[in-house]
Amino acid sequence: MSEPSPSHDPSPATVLQASRGTVPWVLALHSSSDTFGVAAQPLGGAGPLQSRAFPLGRSLSNQLLKCVEAVLPASQWSRLARLAVATGPGGFTGTRLSVVLARTLAQQLAVPLDGVGSFALIAQRLLAAAAAPAAGSFWLVQELPRRGLVAGLYAADPIQTAGVIERLTPRLYGKSEQLAELAPAAPLLPAVPVLPADAELLLARCQAAAAADRPAPWQPVLPLYPTSPVEGL
Repeated sequence: MSEPSPSHDPSPATVLQASRGTVPWVLALHSSSDTFGVAAQPLGGAGPLQSRAFPLGRSLSNQLLKCVEAVLPASQWSRLARLAVATGPGGFTGTRLSVVLARTLAQQLAVPLDGVGSFALIAQRLLAAAAAPAAGSFWLVQELPRRGLVAGLYAADPIQTAGVIERLTPRLYGKSEQLAELAPAAPLLPAVPVLPADAELLLARCQAAAAADRPAPWQPVLPLYPTSPVEGL
């Protein structure tokens, strides 16, 4: 397994201390890129944030559970009070694996599951860093070789969750000219996930939803696939 990033790297003593008693946990999973991000924290932020990034590439399917356990031991999963998962767009296999795991845990534990698009998390991070325009809309674009562009349209909106609104859900476009026709003045920004930062944003959204007691059934949470895995067959 590849070495994780050092960001918020919890020591066994930190995990053990935070796990004592019956403290409920919140867990966030993000696998919409070649790097798998995991973040965990006691419900309500009553303990340290723990997050790690695992640059696994195609080996995610073999390492998924080990990576989650490296952040939150399996002995604590029964104490999960709420989960969140990035729903894509991203790789077909990677996104599906984390969504399936999150759905399974939420179903078995009868806890809420928040699904958030990976582009929406990027938009939130860029706005917070003043790397995206605070006024007007902007495109987040991911180029797919020989297939076109996956793009979604976003804008700052303080009324919306996390201060960002998704004006157009990410989908596949043939060329950038189509984006200019839909939103002529909107700049094009690269949609590049950053882990574990985006997983931490996902966790923060989950904590806020828990604090607001917002319902979040697991059934509607599904991966977003702008392209078909059987295209061309």
